[in-house]
Amino acid sequence: MLVTGFPAGAFAANCYIVAPAPGEECVIIDPGQDAERGIEELLARYRLKPVAVLLTHGHIDHVWSVGPVCGANGIPAWIHPADRGLLADPASGLALNVGQELFGGITFTEPDDVRELTDGATLELAGVQLTVGHVPGHTPGSVTFRGGADDLDALFSGDLLFAGSIGRTDLPGGDHATMLKSLARTLTLPDETVVLPGHGPQTTVGAERRTNPFLTGLEPAQRGL
Repeated sequence: MLVTGFPAGAFAANCYIVAPAPGEECVIIDPGQDAERGIEELLARYRLKPVAVLLTHGHIDHVWSVGPVCGANGIPAWIHPADRGLLADPASGLALNVGQELFGGITFTEPDDVRELTDGATLELAGVQLTVGHVPGHTPGSVTFRGGADDLDALFSGDLLFAGSIGRTDLPGGDHATMLKSLARTLTLPDETVVLPGHGPQTTVGAERRTNPFLTGLEPAQRGL
């Protein structure tokens, strides 16, 4: 399995590209600010053809380039319905002052083809199988993507879980108690599961179980990811 990516834009939100191998179809996860050039370079380097964009949530640092990327490649975007409104109105997900413009008045629109994610759904795209986990708390529509196969034992965690930290819950739609319930679902995963977060370096479930202060005292949820 090929998993590659880069931190996009000033927010350094991790954009990932996942494919069975070089020269195959692929999916793009979270194309953030000014991500088009980085995506184009990786597609050319590995001779990949994108078939879909997957979004862990609707915050602007993760969806900034979704319209241009989908439009240029004629592919759909997948997002949870609770965050879909953020595609066209990203300012509603930020704590802006009254009258404050978003990035100098830049406007955003939905891609032409938007498809909605549901908890527990299995996506089979580009020869890659990913299971969707609905993990609200950072945003109402936050999700993770789990690859549980032998060649992709990984969790694309978005802004749920980072190395040594967790996503913030102080923005509109955030809720700390709900976030803790979502985090408890990650504790059902094997320790060796690689966590590919929305920001910062990769980690593992085991490392976070042992050292992440925000997970102290959390019990694994009955309904895992």
